[in-house]
Amino acid sequence: MFRVLLLHKDFPGQFRPLALSLLADPRVEVRGLGQREEWRLPGLTPQLYRDMPAVAAGTHPYLLSAADHVIRGQCALRDAVGMAQQGYRPDLIIGHCGFGDTLYLKDLWPDVPLVGYFEFYYHSRGADVGFDPLFPVTLDDLARVRTLNVVNLLGLEAVDLGVCPTEWQRSLHPAAFRDRLQVMHEGIDTDLACPGPVPALALPDGTVLTQGDEVVTYVARDLEPYRGFHVFMRALPEILRRRPRARVAVAGGDGVSYGPPPAGGGSWREHLLGEVGPALDSSRVHFLGPVDHGRFLDLMRLSSVHVYLTYPFVLSWSMLEAMACGALLVASDTPPVAEVVRDGVNGLLFPFFDTGMLASRVVEALGRGAALAPLRQKAREMVRARFDARTQAVPAWRQALARFGCPAPAGI
Repeated sequence: MFRVLLLHKDFPGQFRPLALSLLADPRVEVRGLGQREEWRLPGLTPQLYRDMPAVAAGTHPYLLSAADHVIRGQCALRDAVGMAQQGYRPDLIIGHCGFGDTLYLKDLWPDVPLVGYFEFYYHSRGADVGFDPLFPVTLDDLARVRTLNVVNLLGLEAVDLGVCPTEWQRSLHPAAFRDRLQVMHEGIDTDLACPGPVPALALPDGTVLTQGDEVVTYVARDLEPYRGFHVFMRALPEILRRRPRARVAVAGGDGVSYGPPPAGGGSWREHLLGEVGPALDSSRVHFLGPVDHGRFLDLMRLSSVHVYLTYPFVLSWSMLEAMACGALLVASDTPPVAEVVRDGVNGLLFPFFDTGMLASRVVEALGRGAALAPLRQKAREMVRARFDARTQAVPAWRQALARFGCPAPAGI
């Protein structure tokens, strides 16, 4: 039996499709470690870190993230030592290297291959930091951002194989380490995320949307600038003025996943409504709050036009799932998006900060919906060809893991 130890702070995180494949293989035994369980996997209950201490008060501001990751790495090591004392030794370790979970496992098991997932290497210029003039960057910010890579660099030195989900994310890592980084996305379930009929969708305010309505959608984990929420909101008055039948469905929380909150307090939704509210027909803008995955997919199937924006940062699963559902995508022309979306082929692009162009592209998409139907089809075809979990991503992962002795399914 080949033993795989899988680690992720929010278990299983990006490893869900791979974990399901490994669990279905009778030749493989999978164990999991993590801080919390995000998804329940049939046949696997991860061991969760106990009594993880908080970062000490007075820690240098540059080191707050690193200290949190070191503490998580110590928790993972402590639990791994307990497993080793009971006779357990994995044949392969797979983990996310950005949160500290894998930091010290090579010290316990130096001869066990380690495959690490590297999501984002921070840069003080040329990526997310300094991209938005809304947030001027100080020298102190640049020094802090440089320090954020401490855990990434320790991980890059330790792994036998590193994995990045996209070419652009790989390109952010230092050239000296890129040879050990392979591009493999974790995969999208395109059998689940697919076009299809949607029954009438009742919104919290009592409005009922159908596939015959003109619906503009926007979705993010949290409504914040990193995902272009401010740009989207500033474009809405013009979109609604030019399309008097259009309704807008916005899904996402009022917290902050990335970047700072508004300087004056409150949420970015409240802040932007205060800015554009007088020019906005609020009866046609519906804030849904966070939605579950099934409701998100129904929104994408119902959507007439789906708007997605992101800083030069991690590409969202939601964009790929929207494309897999056959959504007509209007998206920011930023590097992670441009690696996937070809303007006029499988979506429509616009410069991130150009609210006028965003409005015009949405209006164009609404007005030419039938003529642009081939873009919907091409979007789904591209996601299936490059990102489908069952036929593309998981086979690529299993083939890569076979280098370390992990049994591969027949035909790989």
